[in-house]
Amino acid sequence: MTAFEPLLGLLASVPDPRRGQGQLYKLPHVLLFSILAIVTGCNSYRGIVTFIDVHRHKLNATFGLKWRRAPAYTAIRYILKRLDPAEVEVMFRRHAALLQASRAIPGTGTIALDGNLLRWSAARLASEARLGRVTINRAEGVDGVTTLTAANVQAVWRTLVAAGVEFIPSNGGGPGVSLLSPPAKQQDQS
Repeated sequence: MTAFEPLLGLLASVPDPRRGQGQLYKLPHVLLFSILAIVTGCNSYRGIVTFIDVHRHKLNATFGLKWRRAPAYTAIRYILKRLDPAEVEVMFRRHAALLQASRAIPGTGTIALDGNLLRWSAARLASEARLGRVTINRAEGVDGVTTLTAANVQAVWRTLVAAGVEFIPSNGGGPGVSLLSPPAKQQDQS
């Protein structure tokens, strides 16, 4: 079993856009190897094929495959262009949830907010929460772990709630956030 088994299992849930007889290469492996190729800097269908060709022996050994060659770049293109984006997004969200759960500290949670929810910049959030900009930048943390003090976390939370952000518990359709009211008229687009 490889570290990629959970991801491969989720990739198997993505509907295959090919007809039955056109499935020489299994979709989960084609998708995983495409992801690995892109992460390593490949930016074209031919680049993905080159990545698979160069690493084919290791990929075969690691994943128990018997690929004699990489799929044609046209096959990669056909597959990737015909995937249902909504299905792929659901799969990646499930994968992210599994990763988060594996690193979760009991009794804590993580929520990601981008500037689009309130249309605030980090500087505006710092100002509204009466914290320093560096403090807000530290809130992002590394691997889901922040260095913020409990008091600073509470200040950010109170500021977001006052601005109309509702924190949705996991048993209430979340975990997540929702905007209860439109952001204040004085929006910060930076």
